[in-house]
Amino acid sequence: FPSLSGNDNSEALPESIPSAPGTLPHFMEEPDDAYIIKSNPIVLRCKAMPAMQIFFKCNGEWVHQNEHVSEESMDESTGLKVREVFINVTRQQVEDFHGPEDYWCQCVAWSHLGTSKSRKASVRIAYLRKNFEQDPQGKEVPIEGMIVLHCRPPEGVPAAEVEWLKNEEPIDSNLDENIDTRADHNLIIRQARLSDSGNYTCMAANIVAKRRSMSATVVVYVNGGWSSWTEWSNCNARCGRGWQKRSRTCTNPAPLNGGAFCEGMSVQKITCTSLCPVDGNWEVWSEWSVCSPECEHLRVRECIAPPPRNGGKYCEGLSQESENCTEGLCIQDKKPLHEIKSQNIETASDIALYSGLGAAVIAVAVLVVGVTLYRRSQSEYGVDVIDSSALTGGFQTFNFKTVRQGNSLLLNSSMQPDLTVSRTYSGPICLQDPMDKELMTESSLFNPLSDIKVKVQSSFMVSLGVTERAEYHGKAHSGTFPHGNNRAFGTMQARNKAAYIQNLSSISTRSELKTTAIFGHLGGRLVVPNTGVSLLIPHGAIPEESSWEIYLAITQKESSLQPEGTDVLLGPEVTCGPADLPVSTPFALTIPHCAEVNSENWNIHLKKRTQQGKWEEVMSMEEETTSCYCLLDPYACHILLNSFGTYALIGEPISDCAVRQLKVAVFGCLSCNSLDYNLRVYCMDNTPCAFQEVVSDERLHGGQLLEEPKLLHFKGNTFSLQISVLDIPPFLWRIKPFTACQEVPFSRVWCSSQKPLHCAFSLERYTPATTQLSCKVCVRQVKGHEQILQIQTSILENERETITFFAHDDSNFPAQMGPKAFKIPYSIRQRICATFDTPNAKGKDWQMLAQKNSINRNLSYFATQSSPSAVILDLWEARHQHDGDLDSLACALEEIGRTHSKISDITETEIEEPDFNYSRQNGL
Repeated sequence: FPSLSGNDNSEALPESIPSAPGTLPHFMEEPDDAYIIKSNPIVLRCKAMPAMQIFFKCNGEWVHQNEHVSEESMDESTGLKVREVFINVTRQQVEDFHGPEDYWCQCVAWSHLGTSKSRKASVRIAYLRKNFEQDPQGKEVPIEGMIVLHCRPPEGVPAAEVEWLKNEEPIDSNLDENIDTRADHNLIIRQARLSDSGNYTCMAANIVAKRRSMSATVVVYVNGGWSSWTEWSNCNARCGRGWQKRSRTCTNPAPLNGGAFCEGMSVQKITCTSLCPVDGNWEVWSEWSVCSPECEHLRVRECIAPPPRNGGKYCEGLSQESENCTEGLCIQDKKPLHEIKSQNIETASDIALYSGLGAAVIAVAVLVVGVTLYRRSQSEYGVDVIDSSALTGGFQTFNFKTVRQGNSLLLNSSMQPDLTVSRTYSGPICLQDPMDKELMTESSLFNPLSDIKVKVQSSFMVSLGVTERAEYHGKAHSGTFPHGNNRAFGTMQARNKAAYIQNLSSISTRSELKTTAIFGHLGGRLVVPNTGVSLLIPHGAIPEESSWEIYLAITQKESSLQPEGTDVLLGPEVTCGPADLPVSTPFALTIPHCAEVNSENWNIHLKKRTQQGKWEEVMSMEEETTSCYCLLDPYACHILLNSFGTYALIGEPISDCAVRQLKVAVFGCLSCNSLDYNLRVYCMDNTPCAFQEVVSDERLHGGQLLEEPKLLHFKGNTFSLQISVLDIPPFLWRIKPFTACQEVPFSRVWCSSQKPLHCAFSLERYTPATTQLSCKVCVRQVKGHEQILQIQTSILENERETITFFAHDDSNFPAQMGPKAFKIPYSIRQRICATFDTPNAKGKDWQMLAQKNSINRNLSYFATQSSPSAVILDLWEARHQHDGDLDSLACALEEIGRTHSKISDITETEIEEPDFNYSRQNGL
């Protein structure tokens, strides 16, 4: 028998040789590759003929004969001896083997002529990891677009097979030529159909287990397309100038699954002229004809002054008259002269009577016409007369532009346009809400006592000045103009207006949106005044005996970051530097944002601009990472970073309920025409820097803030924004046509990057004696939130009330260096860090400190810091730079059971005192 020491040269022949004819062993069955599943051993088998003995050799060493199970038989056809051998291989044996290749075994068979070796069979431990190397990602694709879903299954032995599920049902690519699942585990849909929308899951399986990937939602959308235009409607005016319209619908096809709505106008209008019917009128009578033999003469007239036209009435009355021309001196029809004379006398008396009545009627008509013409000549505009341009302006395309630098371009056509613009929006600025459509008849247009709201159907809506029933007989107009016991317009000091922004005269100019200061080892704080942007340099971030000039700036030009799809820029683009400054501990950057924070509606990302000018994602707010940390508060994001650069926040709306918070402000000023007054309504991001930009522009152009700004919750539900002016005093003011209501498409509001939306309304007072203005400005999203701003102001500079707003104290201290920049005294900060950085029986105490300060996620970031507590306190400093609420921090420490004294009682003067009153409990 061979030696089992593992030496191939020690093979020897058996002691006895069978009497059968001699041949080398022939393997009838060789060992196969096998996988060990969990802890179950596998069986390797070998079968040879003729064979006196068979032994297994694994990894170059003989397997002990006691571990072999052998069976012997005789081949009936040849009479040769057949031997079959089995061995077991356990998981432990495979795990204990450490070689350059997989665990292997082969069998060696002996006959009287020599030995034969079988193939090598490898034995591997089967497994399948849990996490996919790449999960499929959801997509939104247009119809007939290509869909590619990537899937990289978990690592496993043997390699996992991949199967795709759609809505939990297996996908068979053999049944659908449009789907291919063979390309490197990926799913490819060549031309997307509406039926391809659904949830797709990648299934990976081998002999050990099955794994499911994250589901990817695929939405196949259809962008809307316009139908053909309808025929032009009949002219709405039966007589004179009017308008006719045609319409189209966004149904060819209709937008589906969030596809874009059609761009452009659904209604077009043009002016038209209908021929007015002209009634005929008689010309003057002709001269009497000569006397006829019948003692009569004639006179005639024609209906040609003017003749009836366009369906007008023909003249009433006779076209000829005859009368006796002999005054009864001849016989007509054999009648005596006295009978004829009496009849002529009666006829003459009737003619005199009718002539007198006709003259009286004509005199009265002339008097009425004269009075009417006189009254019209005394007033250029009447309360009950609509501006004819509202009805005869025809179909026009209105443009308004957004200006990236400088003053915004007003919608008032009397203002000079700004040609230095970078984007133009063309299309309907105001479309009438279908819910507000009202029948516009001839009587409602010109009847001043009508109680309905009359609107002209055009690219803008125009109100005729009466939104509620107006009594034109001296009665008080409640809700539109103060009278009697109402307060005077000039004295508005009693109005309770919240103050949170400083006066216009002290707002920073555009050139000052950058702050620079020199910082050393003690650190400090850098603030861009009135913008909500700040930078906190912790103590020790800069090496000792070093000082760096650090700057903080807000990008004022058009941002190079262009969000894709419905993604929006949620705040200013902020740069801090120099970029090559090395810091030993993270610094805190605070950027304001305008999103209503909700993880179910928003996916917010932090992006950084590379040196090549491209933008790359740093992290998502929900992501767990140790490279940086983002803490999202309701109005600002506090970011812990290790490198300077340019950063911005991008919001990806997850649902239609995602809310972008807008601040609505109204400014006003007199135009060059002393009778005109311009109202300018701004809808801007609810960030201090956005408001500062608007106030700076308005101050340069003499604008006056008329009312406390209000917050508007603008949802990402694709509905547009409507801005309208209501309740204008009808006797004193009028609003110029096409500006009473302005509507802005959803995409214009939602996707505008930082620049405020701006609408202008042009009002005109009838006389210079009108010095007060009272009205309402309504800003609403269709099927969404609404805000109404009540305007009550004097248009005279010397009587105008100044609405004073106050900013944070950072406007006076843009840079603070050393201990005065921090709310927590340095000595107390050291004690807190020394205590909470030390582990105890309950675990890492800094984790409890983080939890009590509402920091519950991505704690692994703090664990990588040399002093987790110090970084947590830096984050606290950034969040509480304006309130400095040390009591809240003291309460958090008390809840943990570390201290019972309030930190706020310890002033900076006590920092140098070695024995201040501070609890020593638990090691402090």
